[in-house]
Amino acid sequence: MLNKLIVLAALLLPACFANAHEYKVGALEIAHPWSQELPPNAPTVAAYFVIDNRGTADDRLLSVDTPIAGEAQLHEHLMQGDVMKMQHVPSVAVPAGGEVTFAPMAYHVMLLGLKDRSLLVDGKRFPMTLHFEKAGDVTVEVAVQKQAPDSMPAHAHNP
Repeated sequence: MLNKLIVLAALLLPACFANAHEYKVGALEIAHPWSQELPPNAPTVAAYFVIDNRGTADDRLLSVDTPIAGEAQLHEHLMQGDVMKMQHVPSVAVPAGGEVTFAPMAYHVMLLGLKDRSLLVDGKRFPMTLHFEKAGDVTVEVAVQKQAPDSMPAHAHNP
């Protein structure tokens, strides 16, 4: 019986790692990078994730790039008076011991000049590299989904 359990565990272990969707660089953990499925004829798409800084020093996300887009920009949504506006930001602070959520209607990565639309359908993944001031670079796999994951709020507020 023990041998059967060991064999079963060995068979299931790769599936657990295949579904793991967290990445680490230095003291930073990047959780569940995802993008919504690209609507037909949409010129751009956004990518989202959560950065958790478990360290004692602040860091900063300086830029992002991906081979599926000509350009990847850091953006945020801001309420200006009664109007919600989206604007490009040069970088995003990641405070020590804090968390920054990239989500719809919050910070996000806007992918412009899309090169490979075939990867932007439900169930596909594409690589994206995040460049941090102190922790360095980390490449993540962005999961394309029809809708926001259950664990991700439809919008989020940042610290």
